Amino acid sequence: MSQKNRGVIAAGHQKTAEAGQAMFALGGNAFDAAIAAVLTAFVAESVLSSPAGGGFLLAHTKDNQSILFDFFCQTPRHKKPVEKIDFYPIHVNFGGEIQTFHIGLGSIATPGNLAGIWKVHQKLGKLPFEVVVQPAIDCAQNGFIVNHFNSFTFKLLEPILTRYPESRQIYAPDGKLLTAGQICYMKDLAATLTEISRSGIKIFYEGDIAHQLVKDLSDAGYLTLEDLENYRVLVRKPLKIRYRGWELLTNPPPSSGGTLIAFALKLLEIFDLSQIEFGTSQHLEILAQVMRLTNEARKHNYDSRLYQKNIEQHFLDERYLEQYRSQLDAAVNKLGNTTHISVLDSEGNAASVTVSNGEGSSYVIPGTGIMLNNMLGEADLNPLGFHNWECDRRISSMMSPTIVLRDGKPELVLGSGGSNRIRTAILQVISNLLDFNLSLAEAVENPRVHWENNIFSVEPMFGAETLERSRLPEATQVVLWQEKNMFFGGVHAVRKKPDGSMEGRGDPRREGVAIA
Repeated sequence: MSQKNRGVIAAGHQKTAEAGQAMFALGGNAFDAAIAAVLTAFVAESVLSSPAGGGFLLAHTKDNQSILFDFFCQTPRHKKPVEKIDFYPIHVNFGGEIQTFHIGLGSIATPGNLAGIWKVHQKLGKLPFEVVVQPAIDCAQNGFIVNHFNSFTFKLLEPILTRYPESRQIYAPDGKLLTAGQICYMKDLAATLTEISRSGIKIFYEGDIAHQLVKDLSDAGYLTLEDLENYRVLVRKPLKIRYRGWELLTNPPPSSGGTLIAFALKLLEIFDLSQIEFGTSQHLEILAQVMRLTNEARKHNYDSRLYQKNIEQHFLDERYLEQYRSQLDAAVNKLGNTTHISVLDSEGNAASVTVSNGEGSSYVIPGTGIMLNNMLGEADLNPLGFHNWECDRRISSMMSPTIVLRDGKPELVLGSGGSNRIRTAILQVISNLLDFNLSLAEAVENPRVHWENNIFSVEPMFGAETLERSRLPEATQVVLWQEKNMFFGGVHAVRKKPDGSMEGRGDPRREGVAIA
């Protein structure tokens, strides 16, 4: 959709997008819309997001301030013997690849989502919080119709959603998982959000909810009241890079996704992609090599130095980049559970927000409708191994809310869900728009690839012949998917067009929606 309007929002569910749209109708700004959408995503996209997850909001204000709100999850302040911890694997079959996640009470990290949206609202919102939260309360109380993507994710995560009676009451109220067309109610969550709108977030971090959570986790989890009471939202300067004359703002360290996207773009920049046709064997070769070398650079010089001061400056230094550019040039010349919301308004404000609950730990705080995260059980977030995290640290994430500026004004807002595929999904959509000059719809919907651990996953439409002609990194195993899949992320994007109108596109891989 595209038209002149007060604002535009792209999100992962119709209800999520409608909540943002309602704020524009009430005179709110992009940040009101983003907060209302996140709160509603806790309901309509509850297996991807939760009040007890974590996330980031990248803001660019009409007076040219750029702010990154980091409200991702924190590691606990103390450890326990691993043998006492409730922590075990489950296997999720995406249809083309099986991925292992760990859940249980010992997978829960200190949550930040509620603290984050509260902070953003206090600093940048225009409308009262009780107004902004109302669409989420209505959606939870009156229910929403389960769409096909909801149904798919419910089935995908069935072992998590049916372990405890509190979650079965939501997702399998009659003993069977809800399917498309049925109505999902979250009345306990409606009551919790209503109480938060009246009393604030202290009830979650210090009050009855906090005490219930800590009591339930006391034997087999890590979290304590001290963890919850001491959680703080961090306000950072975004990572800023230039790419072919454009200015990009994204998520800085200790999160990894933004820095790795920046590294990949700096590699990609040596090629004149305007002379290459999208989807050709040469295009696939370049993407595969860029992804391989970014992973290699991360392993050698990033993960082990993650909390080092100014790590992004060292990692993106021209001398270090040149080592990998020379490898890339040589290689190619021998011849890619989280949700995202993007918002722009007519005043010049932009919000890019990514939130996640991981897959969920399976534990729901009784009487609240809130499932806790499993961030300590995500392999992508624990590259040094499970239970090897440093205490009281902000966990590194692949989440990369991104804003592209032209002449200091926001022109493109995007981000993605998708675990370790977040950065390659965003990389490809940015390149599709800025290198290939595709329409927003084409940039988001075109097939994607992802290279990791010598496996090159490829969505259909590139064709077997193209892949056979492509000279891929040595020992690469190609996995050709039969259809587009949420495995390759869910990029929801909005942008301002040259005529001043705004347009948005939700990723069909996750039934994304865009509304003015």
